[in-house]
Amino acid sequence: MAKREGEAVCVTGGSGYIGSWLVRLLLERGYTVHATVKDLKDEKETKHLEDFEGAKSRLMLFQMDLLNYDSIVTAITGTTGVFHLASPCTVDEVRDPEVAPNVSLPVHISISIKGTINVLTAAKELGVRRVVVTSSVTAIVPSPNWPADAVKNEECWTDEEYCKQKGLWYPLSKTRAEKAAWEFAKENNLDIVVVNPGMAMGPIIPPALNASMLILLRLLQGCTEVFEDIFFGSVHVKDLARAHILVYENISATGRHLCVEAISHYGDFAAKVAELFPEYKVPRLPKDTQPGLLRAKDASKKLMDLGLEFIPIEQIIRDAVQSLKNKGFIA
Repeated sequence: MAKREGEAVCVTGGSGYIGSWLVRLLLERGYTVHATVKDLKDEKETKHLEDFEGAKSRLMLFQMDLLNYDSIVTAITGTTGVFHLASPCTVDEVRDPEVAPNVSLPVHISISIKGTINVLTAAKELGVRRVVVTSSVTAIVPSPNWPADAVKNEECWTDEEYCKQKGLWYPLSKTRAEKAAWEFAKENNLDIVVVNPGMAMGPIIPPALNASMLILLRLLQGCTEVFEDIFFGSVHVKDLARAHILVYENISATGRHLCVEAISHYGDFAAKVAELFPEYKVPRLPKDTQPGLLRAKDASKKLMDLGLEFIPIEQIIRDAVQSLKNKGFIA
């Protein structure tokens, strides 16, 4: 499945941090892009997309609600491929799951699952050729029952019971949404592939920070949290966008695709940030912040075999911190 000049694809969550990069690269490759946003009247969601090269002639913006099926159909109509990135995600949902536990948990998870099924249903009904679903490494970890001597890979799934016991609602929602996607695809003969990214960082296009960049910002500001159950590794946001296009265009790409520069511990990441930017008060963290997690440099072998050469962690951090400076988040 090679690139087709002028081929139309839909990107849900197109105004977000990862979505914006994907829209930009798709336009650069000659695609026509239907990008969805939450509010067409909000320039914070639309202006940066409209400024991309090629946007005037090949970008169409659609206001979409994951729970409004008709709005999804409108956005996908006329496209041959869908990149489903839209998902409820905030750092505070990861960091503070005790907020309104009887309300936010079921709503958060149900939106993630129902929204995914709505997008896949529309894609099936409209004859879309392939759907790329953005999942997360949090659908792979935490997985305490995985063999201790085995590097975690695409065959590993997050332990749902463990997440419920620990109040890890975001990993639980991503896991359930991805499993629902696979079940739907199997039952309805829909061609889907999945990308499971780690902590996406690098140059910021939209005005707001994504969860991973906010975690980096908090680290630079001295936050000592170690994310014991959920951290898995980093990926440059441009590599992540490229990974989505690779698995869409290559018919040989099947199944899940772990997308991290390396499997590493949050303590490794914090130490590298401190080394590269000693002027910030980055806290010293215990080296094994993720007990039992085996480190690996080639965990994303499936994407490497498709030709993706990952930007190294040093450059990821430099690009991310420089962008935080340029955008005025840090001095």
